[in-house]
Amino acid sequence: MRAYLDLCCLKRPFDLQDQPLVRLQTEAVLSIQAMAGEAVDLIRSDALLLENSLNPVQGRREAIDLWLSQGAVAELPEPDLQRRLQELTALGFKNFDAFHVASAELAGASVFVTVDLGILRVAARHESGINLRFADPIQFVEELSQWKP
Repeated sequence: MRAYLDLCCLKRPFDLQDQPLVRLQTEAVLSIQAMAGEAVDLIRSDALLLENSLNPVQGRREAIDLWLSQGAVAELPEPDLQRRLQELTALGFKNFDAFHVASAELAGASVFVTVDLGILRVAARHESGINLRFADPIQFVEELSQWKP
């Protein structure tokens, strides 16, 4: 299964862990990353690299850069990416969110994993206009634990 974890997911382990939901999401993200190459193929993109480069917290930025450097970045056709970005922003996705969703679609992801409720809401409203499904990391770990190759 090909999955795209957005930057919110990748940054979740660095958030304050004093809320139960944040701790559960952190464990789920770390579990997904640990399953890479087995039950899941994680997609890396220029969108992740660019957004992470803007992270003002050096330690977080470097840790995520290290993870991003451990796999190939998906090569995406620029005209298709630009066209899809316009379509997704017209649906209501914010610029970086549209960049991530378009990257995930064009890279062949089957699922887009995020902790961002705004993205999940927009995706739910426009389910028929999006070429992949969305899940939070906890849901996705539950799916992976039942998935048989």
